[in-house]
Parts: sequence; C-alpha cells; structure tokens
Amino acid sequence: MSETPVLIVGLGNPGPKYVGTRHNVGFEVIDELLTRVSPMPASLSVHKKTNTEIVELPAGRLLGRRAIVAKPRCFMNLSGGAVKALASYYGIEPGDVVVIYDDLELEFGQVKLRSGGGDHGHNGLRSITKSLGTKDYQRLGVGIGRPPGRQDVASFVLKPFAKSEVADLPIVAADAADLLEQSLR
Repeated sequence: MSETPVLIVGLGNPGPKYVGTRHNVGFEVIDELLTRVSPMPASLSVHKKTNTEIVELPAGRLLGRRAIVAKPRCFMNLSGGAVKALASYYGIEPGDVVVIYDDLELEFGQVKLRSGGGDHGHNGLRSITKSLGTKDYQRLGVGIGRPPGRQDVASFVLKPFAKSEVADLPIVAADAADLLEQSLR
C-alpha cells in the first residue's frame, strides 16, 4: 500500500449554468467515484486555500490508497492554479495527480488513461501543465466526441449532452471510474 496520496481532480466549470454540459463530465466522474467509497462521504468541503471542493479519503477507502478527490471551483481554463496549490499543500508529486477531463478526440463514451503528453488544445490541461511545470501527470479522458458540422468547439463543450447521450452518461461515468480504480491497484 502506497504512503503517498493520489490527487484526483475532475475538471468542470462552477455554477448551475454548466451542470450537465460536456465540459463538466469530469465532475460527473468524481460524483460516480464517490458513490463507490464506503462509507460514502457526506459531502465535499471547501478547501479555503485553493477554493476547491475536496474530500480526503484515508487509505483503504479507495483501493488501499489515500486519496484527495477534488472539484476546482474556478473556471476550467484557470484550474492549474488550484491543482498546483492542492498538490503543494498535500506534498503530492505530479506523477500522483490524475486529471479527469472532457476529450474531444475520443468518441462519446470512450475513456482513456494516459500519463504525460500534450494538451490537444484543451485549455484546462494547458493551465495545469503550465502551473505544475510539467506534462508528467495522469489524464483520464472521457470521450465527448467532435462537434457536428461546423459548430464551434467552445459552443459544443458548453452545451448539454444530447438527449440520446444523457441516458448513457451514468454508464460512461462508471466506465471512467472503473478505469481509474483499476489504475490505482
């Protein structure tokens, strides 16, 4: 069992306006992951130094690994500051940071875990890479597909999922949580 905690960060935008949008799929996966923790935490609390909603899970609550699970309360494009501040506060190295984000390069429903690499134009990942000073952190991409036709990418990610996708979203979040749990073994 590792002594070093893992920092699991779901990306999204704060506020009710963004609930259910493609850009907030990282928050959906965090919510799914927390339903699996026994006993389930009552709620996320606000870490005042980073303005981030977090829950600290002792070893044994998430496959034997101590974990800090987080949802930054800043806009996604500025999430690097919150991730860096949490990693510094808890003494977590970049290799023990997992960022869950919406991935345009994957078809809706696909999930992929990778370590390091580029940001593929994702502003949240770009912010985190800049703040951490390295690309060497883990990324769990949750496929949201590409915008149809010539729709603007920013407009696409800030819109709610299509009705046909909403029914499958809990399965997608569960698949992403499964992949994350497997990686922590």
